[in-house]
Amino acid sequence: MQDILKLQQKIVPELMDLLEKRYNILRAIYYNQPVGRRILANHLEMGERVVRTEINFLKKQNLINISTPGMTVTSEGEEIIDRLKDFIHEIKGLSEIEEALKQTLRIKKVVIVPGDVEEDHTVMNELGRTAAQYVRGILKDNTIIAVTGGTTIKEVIDNLSYIPYFKNTIVVPARGAMERKVETEANTLAASLANKLGATYKLLNVPENLSDVAFSTILNEKSIKNVIDILHDANVVIYGIGRADEMSTRRGLSQEETNIILEKGSVGEAFGYYFNKRGEVVYSTPSIGLKIEDIRKLENLIAVAGGKSKADAIASVQLNNEKNILITDEGTAMEILNMANDNYDN
Repeated sequence: MQDILKLQQKIVPELMDLLEKRYNILRAIYYNQPVGRRILANHLEMGERVVRTEINFLKKQNLINISTPGMTVTSEGEEIIDRLKDFIHEIKGLSEIEEALKQTLRIKKVVIVPGDVEEDHTVMNELGRTAAQYVRGILKDNTIIAVTGGTTIKEVIDNLSYIPYFKNTIVVPARGAMERKVETEANTLAASLANKLGATYKLLNVPENLSDVAFSTILNEKSIKNVIDILHDANVVIYGIGRADEMSTRRGLSQEETNIILEKGSVGEAFGYYFNKRGEVVYSTPSIGLKIEDIRKLENLIAVAGGKSKADAIASVQLNNEKNILITDEGTAMEILNMANDNYDN
């Protein structure tokens, strides 16, 4: 199959370009339906005439419906999207890129979705969908799942179908709450994921940046200790990654603390830990949740993160952790590889 694809790309490269264009249009309609032609053209940054031609083709093939509210994808169209996903993955050579990135970062596995999340927001939908499928594939009975907060992790959970098949499954937040949008806090996402799985959940109603006295007092609370004990036995952790400069602000750190973090060379953040370009923890904020020693022992440590502007951050958190599984987009993967020679020891 791979040899045939290479021949096709050499002899009729325009065929592959057309296939990818129609796939992107169909996928964009699916994630934005119902959607009008003008909005779709703006979203894809294509001329309306080009979009109109392709829409007419997709309509004739019964892959989309056109109505007053806008275009929608038919069941046949949905099937095409699913079946083409792996094919697009192959013709773009993403398997080779996954292996190259895995070797560069020295981690367990890399999964790449086609496209660039910073150029096409439907790629973020696809990132969430791919991560949801991966999570579903590794779940089994008697699993303890820990999740962090964030818009990317919310995308994963939103794309997970209702699958109440697993016995004795518990979902917990990976750390205490942050003062931000409630709908993307770890507590909220843990409850949402549990509902999708028909599982039970526990919450960590603990604010960020506690004083030492308050921190010690809360740790002795029976309800908090029970959740921490469960968290330490987590089998699966699903987490996002942030830029150090942005996350220090979101976590409410002072300007002085932020300056210290950045002066130490931190570029990435996860679980309240700040990492430099060599993958070393250079700073941490006091919080109740998973500790670095717990994280590095986990068998299923799944990072879902995308965006070329976060390439440094993502690489710093992933680097040299052989248990890490990274699910990202094509644009970010290429950016990390392009930066590798300058920023990371290979």
